[in-house]
Amino acid sequence: MFFRGQELTVEALPETPLPVDVVLASAGGSISKQYAPIWATQSVVIDNSSAFRYEPDVPLIVPEINAHAIRGHKNIIANPNCTTAILLMALFPLHKAFRAKRVIVSTYQSASGAGANGMEELLKGTKEFLAGHAIEHKTFVHPLPFNVIPHIDAFQENGYTKEEMKVLWETQKIMEDSQIRVSCTAVRVPTLRVHSEAVTVEFEQPVSPDAAREVLNTAPGVDLVDDPTTRRYPMPLTATGKFNVEVGRIRKSLVFDNGLDFFVAGDQLLKGAALNAVQIAELLQNPVAI
Repeated sequence: MFFRGQELTVEALPETPLPVDVVLASAGGSISKQYAPIWATQSVVIDNSSAFRYEPDVPLIVPEINAHAIRGHKNIIANPNCTTAILLMALFPLHKAFRAKRVIVSTYQSASGAGANGMEELLKGTKEFLAGHAIEHKTFVHPLPFNVIPHIDAFQENGYTKEEMKVLWETQKIMEDSQIRVSCTAVRVPTLRVHSEAVTVEFEQPVSPDAAREVLNTAPGVDLVDDPTTRRYPMPLTATGKFNVEVGRIRKSLVFDNGLDFFVAGDQLLKGAALNAVQIAELLQNPVAI
């Protein structure tokens, strides 16, 4: 197949060790569980699935946050869930400055979070709807065009979905803080790219919107987009294709005394997936940064 003007050979899935330094795996959890340990006998495997994220001896890495945790890896490194990665780009700098206690997140997750099939189903379904036809759906549990679906991944015994619980589990592991509390409602929306999130945080230390802006303005991987007077705030339209995560709508919480509300938007195909994996690979080549 051709990619960026280059002819590349696509080979069958290798079931043996590979003569390479790094394997970027993104074939789903069951495939990773079966083959990553084989590849890891000779290469470092950076895995995009959820297969190894919760293993205690497997680092779960967002390079801007916990690059040091990559030390001592056993040739398998996990890439976090896209929703978590985008959230933590904004939350972690604020956590370092003011120490977050409780976090409430509502997500607006795009169709591409379900892969190419999700994007195709949204586009096809939109055409069907506008033509007055019934909308067929297989990738999503309900038709997505002109709809929002508060259901991503399987429901758990506590009433949350697995997607929502991932945000808690992974936040605690990446931020190395088992005390932080996170409640998430994950919602699929009819956009093609970018996951957006409305976030409410209660902090231990006093915090103001201006102090938060000062922290976020210098945070790596973050673009502060926060000027309502000129209608500048994070949106999928502006965050699509960007390496950085947009953060804005920063305001004092009306619920928590030491609290903030803000909005984030990040391209989950980049910082939420492929870009973060490549950044991990770059860390391996630059030990000074670890």
